[in-house]
Amino acid sequence: MDPEAFLDLANVVTKLKMYPYFEIAHCVVACLYVREDLAAGAHPFSRKHPFACWISTMMSIFAGGILACLLLGEPVLSLFKTHDQIVLATVVWYLIFYSPFDVIYKVCKFLPVKLVMATLKEVIRCKKVHDGVAHAAKIYPNGYVVMVAVGVIKGNGAAITKVFERLLRGIWTPSSIEVMQPSFPTKACAIAALIFVLEKKTDLISEIGRASCRERV
Repeated sequence: MDPEAFLDLANVVTKLKMYPYFEIAHCVVACLYVREDLAAGAHPFSRKHPFACWISTMMSIFAGGILACLLLGEPVLSLFKTHDQIVLATVVWYLIFYSPFDVIYKVCKFLPVKLVMATLKEVIRCKKVHDGVAHAAKIYPNGYVVMVAVGVIKGNGAAITKVFERLLRGIWTPSSIEVMQPSFPTKACAIAALIFVLEKKTDLISEIGRASCRERV
């Protein structure tokens, strides 16, 4: 994608209101990941260890914000200063794991519904990367590496905390550390964060856009 076109799209995304619809999609995708990661053991585990199931799911949902706060030296609990998001995440978690006859889980697994949720999830991911870069730029205006790192963490924190999140469920999988084999979303977040940093700190993206326009003419 043309970097300038990407930025135009990203600027539109950043102006969208994320709560509640995009946040719901984010929570649904995170809950589906946890449930599918548990595989056949999801039903017995969620009944026998409901608190461990809940806290590991919350870790997956809020991983990006938690890691960003730790990295920037901000209070982690500031993420939960309003109850709206934690209540929304808990309601989605409960419906995915405990709805009668697993009806909500089956609906969310239905391919057209899952595609819609995944699309909305990617929209909010893009906004989180942008917000992460912008927030880091305010604290470290010359810390380009910090901006990219915070953008990646905000966009795909769940992948980075996957080992710890599984450990909360009693599973130790050190081979799945994200830095050893970065997933596609992590790589995409890194590229997006780099573009946002270049757009914020240089004129490179604008120059590329103007050069592209001249070539088309």
